[in-house]
Order: sequence, then structure tokens, then C-alpha cells
Amino acid sequence: MKLSLKSAVQSFYSDFQSKNGSKEEDGLDIARCFSLFFIHAGCLGVIWVGWSWFAISLALFLYLSRMFAITAFLHRYFSHRTFKTSRFMQFIFAAFASTALQRGALWWASHHRKHHRESDTKHDVHSPHTHSFIWSHIGWIANKKNFATDYDQIRDFAKYPELIFLNRLNKLIPAIMAIGLYFLGEWISSHWPFLGTNGWQLVTWGFFISTTVLLHGTSTINSLSHIYGKQRFNTGDHSRNNFWLSLITLGEGWHNNHHYYMHSTRQGFYWWEIDPTYYGLRLLAMCGLIYDLKPVPQRVLDEGRKKIG
Repeated sequence: MKLSLKSAVQSFYSDFQSKNGSKEEDGLDIARCFSLFFIHAGCLGVIWVGWSWFAISLALFLYLSRMFAITAFLHRYFSHRTFKTSRFMQFIFAAFASTALQRGALWWASHHRKHHRESDTKHDVHSPHTHSFIWSHIGWIANKKNFATDYDQIRDFAKYPELIFLNRLNKLIPAIMAIGLYFLGEWISSHWPFLGTNGWQLVTWGFFISTTVLLHGTSTINSLSHIYGKQRFNTGDHSRNNFWLSLITLGEGWHNNHHYYMHSTRQGFYWWEIDPTYYGLRLLAMCGLIYDLKPVPQRVLDEGRKKIG
């Protein structure tokens, strides 16, 4: 683990010398660990700012809304193209998802596409079976070798300059969000003091705590969903369906379903498999914001029912 000028610059401009990323050696880099340390340390601010029902409610809202942006758009749209939308909407959701501090949409989707091809093999960068649990859960994110965006994996979306911009300057939108939360809290403190909040309290709960919990919630799919749960389909890897993880991640816990047929908008294949992300996407489709949601093929449903029976 070492600090270098290159990695420090890449922390703010992620494509700096990224063409050499595949040649990087394994290992953690201090500069690239800073964001992870920063958001976790920021949670300690609760000791000084305390809490209010408004701050907790805002944190929960930002967790759920940003989890939806990750699961619906970074995963089901950018990674797998399970539905279609306008160029404007894809930009809006890519920008909103970037507030989660999980890098840019192109970086996220390029890694996930590779994960499906290499799942639980020695080439899978976040398998808990070929690496340690902690590495699969969060360590791989700060690995030098995984920092660069492999644009060859995401050519279909890399043609949009606005998405390249968000990918390269992926800390810009989160910074704007944090500043906005501070001024919102100060405005509320001045105009609606009965809510008992202020700028730093909203930054602590709405940005640091919500973002940290969101990161670990998302990461459970890389780690826990490849260890705990049931395998309905033979996918050649350790992906599992897990009801509890589906609650945490708005439907992503039906991971074995997804690894068997990744092209469906829905990951909870049957009515009893709760998939809030899919319900949200259906609502967006009813509003005309997205369209052409891809269904689960009947042959897949029939095969799954045989396993259930």
C-alpha cells in the first residue's frame, strides 16, 4: 500500500492514465482508500450533531432512493440493458446514482459485466470463494488493478460524452449533494426550527451515514449472496437467492435467478419473490419515462417451478 501522485490525481479525475490500469499490480493504495475511510469516519459526527426524526427520515429516504438508482439503472439498465429509456433520463439517473460514492456508471457497469463472465472463478475480482470475505465485500474497490474503467466492456454507453464526464469526475456530484444538504439544514434551522435539525446534522445523517449504509447494503450482493441462500438454478457459480438481502437491496437478493437469466428486468421471477426495484420500474414505465421492459421467458419460469416442486 503506497501513496502516489498518480493515484491522488485519479481520486478526482478517474481516467488519469487509466489506459495503464490493467497493468497495475495488486494491492491497496492509500489515496484510493481515502473515500472509504472518509465516509465511515464521517459517521462519527453523530456524536456531536445528535439526531432528529427529520434527519433520520432523510437518511432513510436517501438510502432507498439511491439504492433504487443503483439497482434499477447502474445494474439493470447500464449493466444489462433490461429496458430502454431516453438519453436525458439515463443521464439523470447516472448522476443521481453517483451520489452514492460508488464511482461512475460506466465503471460500475463495466466491472459488473465482467463479473458475470467470471463469476466465482480466479478472475472474479470480488468472489468470496477465491478471495477473502472482506476483500469481496469492500476491499476490491480500493485495489489498484480495479480502479480504471475498462471502456471496451461498456462501448454502448461510452459513446455518450455526458456519461464519460460523470465517470471521470465521479466525486463532483457527491460533493454538490453534501454541500446542498448543509445549506438545506441551515435553512430549515432558520425557518422551521421545530424540526430540530441543522446543516451539519443533515450532512452527517443524509450524506455520511446514509451513504455508508448504502455502500454495505450494495456490497452484500458481492459477498453474502454468494455464500448464504438457496440455489434454484445451476449457474456454475455460487450465486444464491436470499430473501433478507432482497429487502435490503430492493430485490437484488434474488441473485441466483439473476445469474441464470440476467436479461430480465425482473429478478424476483415469481409473485412471492419481492422485487421493489421492478415495481418502481413498472411505475416509471407507466409514466412513460422508460419502456420495453424485458420479461422472464416462460421456459425459465417453467424450469424454476420444477425445482420448486
